[in-house]
Amino acid sequence: MSLYKRKDSPHWWIKLSHDGRAIQRSTGTADRKKAREYHDKLKAEQWDLARLGGKPSRMWEEAVLRWLSEKSHKASIEDDRRNFRWLHSHLSGVAVDRIDRNRVDEITLARKSGGVSNGTVNRTLALLRAVLRSAVHDWEWIERTPRVRLLPEAKGRVRYLSQAEAIKLLRELPPHLAGMAKFSMLTGLRQRNVRELRWSQVDLDRGHVWIHAEDAKARKGIATPLTGEAVEVVRAQAGKHAEFVFTYRGEPVRWVNNSGWKSALRRAGIQNFRWHDLRHTWATMHMVAETPLHVLQQLGGWSSAQMTQRYAHLTPGHLASHVKAFGERVNLGRYDLATQKEGQSS
Repeated sequence: MSLYKRKDSPHWWIKLSHDGRAIQRSTGTADRKKAREYHDKLKAEQWDLARLGGKPSRMWEEAVLRWLSEKSHKASIEDDRRNFRWLHSHLSGVAVDRIDRNRVDEITLARKSGGVSNGTVNRTLALLRAVLRSAVHDWEWIERTPRVRLLPEAKGRVRYLSQAEAIKLLRELPPHLAGMAKFSMLTGLRQRNVRELRWSQVDLDRGHVWIHAEDAKARKGIATPLTGEAVEVVRAQAGKHAEFVFTYRGEPVRWVNNSGWKSALRRAGIQNFRWHDLRHTWATMHMVAETPLHVLQQLGGWSSAQMTQRYAHLTPGHLASHVKAFGERVNLGRYDLATQKEGQSS
């Protein structure tokens, strides 16, 4: 029997060989007795597999690699990679069939203890749940998956900046982030679409940029018209990089939620604000400008009108002109409620 400890893990690890194949993995426990029991069980399983046939035990790393291979087309694949990097310290060397409810609860507590929001915790848990479900239904690696409970989130969160706040933030941001943030507030494009915007997607003569279907969240191409101010933001990036529009020190920008962003928010006195809220700011400014909801839906690339309804209540003034026109065209006659007598219609 070979049990040993690693510097990067509090758990006991196993190393054994079977039929010329080396098996090395975490036992998932710091208890030596339980680790020994797991070692013996694993060795017996390997014997049964060789003699009787059956499903081999698969490791979490195998699941991650298969997921990334099969889901490489996802628009949010980089978010998956970030979550996998966080999960690595908790599931490295763990067999998929040993990820039970207790381990899921431990992961939930660890993620939440990092001071992140319930929404951030849920993105990690949702990915874990999706991988485990694929292991059951698609890959047939395991027979069942533990229940993964998501944390409660506030629904319909809409955080946006006033025009004065937006200007104040732009003044505090480093130049490369200021350009990206301003472009985001003028176009409503999502963070990834701005970070990875290429010159081949830009037509300044016609004044628009094109987001390819595979890069759009709704998997539909988006033609985004540019305001004159947005065109100037793009022109200011000319000559900095041959392929990407927005760069920093000659390289594409990979991450915007950095110390520069957070420091600028503090200096501007803006709290509880994420980069994605720049999109909410764009949508709200459109509502102030009385852009019809169906037009906003098309500009924002939303697949349903339900998403744009979040902004309707913020600026009900855009309805006033329609109600006024309705009142000018409809005449149901005058009716005196006091005497309940019909009056002369005008």
